[in-house]
Amino acid sequence: MKNSYIIPRNLLDGLEAFLRVAEQRSFRVAAEDLGVSPSAISQTVRQLEERIGVPLFIRTTRSVGLTEAGALFHAQAAPAFASLVSAWEGARTYGGRPAGLLRLNMPRSVVPILIEPIIADFCDQYPDVDVEVTGEDALIDLAASGHDAGIRVGELLEADMISVRLSPPFRFVVVATPDYLNRHGRPQTAADLKAHNCIRQRISNGAIMPWRLIDGNRSLEIAIKGRVIVNENTAVVALARRGLGLAQVSEPLVIDELRSGALEVVLSPLSPSSPGLFLHYPGHAQVLPKLRAFIDHVKAALATGMLDRLIPPG
Repeated sequence: MKNSYIIPRNLLDGLEAFLRVAEQRSFRVAAEDLGVSPSAISQTVRQLEERIGVPLFIRTTRSVGLTEAGALFHAQAAPAFASLVSAWEGARTYGGRPAGLLRLNMPRSVVPILIEPIIADFCDQYPDVDVEVTGEDALIDLAASGHDAGIRVGELLEADMISVRLSPPFRFVVVATPDYLNRHGRPQTAADLKAHNCIRQRISNGAIMPWRLIDGNRSLEIAIKGRVIVNENTAVVALARRGLGLAQVSEPLVIDELRSGALEVVLSPLSPSSPGLFLHYPGHAQVLPKLRAFIDHVKAALATGMLDRLIPPG
């Protein structure tokens, strides 16, 4: 007689709650994502831990972390759950009708630009598709996190991704207000940055992002100094506009400020270029109707010039 394993009827109960808490490292934020109370999601996860027989999270008053068993469970459960969701939605949309939940991941600074008109117009055209937009600057594994597609700059795309260009190439520029430059001087070389207050940015791995410049064919990586550290591009721009110091940002992010004169570019010859922004999605996964509809919608918007304000020409 062959050995058999009877799958518990409640095997998947609490799995989505566990994955959301593991992803957000917060019971409160996970509860908001799922539309339930923190106590409800806490109880759901506790029941899951009881069924498995080991604690999955380390809970303190300040943080939530995964135990060794929790990390192992997450590593295997996340892609499996994503496959189950894909299978469910694939069956649901078998007739080719775009439907289900479309999960998109993109930098926070891109979210307000795409919400109107792209996302809003898409929702009007496809009422059976729900859209969840996650704005975060950290690089993630789309498949493991359950996202259908993402938006990133071209140099950060992985080789197995299929991509759709959203913008032409653009520069990363160092900017400051005219008042700041009048008070502190205009840097002429990369070495001059040492004498300036530079707005620093902490990236997802905890490191401070260096500034990257070019000198002919040579790439420079500058460890800048400054009194303020933030973790998102929009905060960098806001502080630069207040005259706090120099900031390095993508040129499209400050195009309005540059045109109005609120900010000025310095060290322009040293500005490095990026290939541009791309919509990307896993190349090995079947493109469901909901994602195909969104891709086609984005391409149509590009053709009609709807995305010109994302990366204004010239």
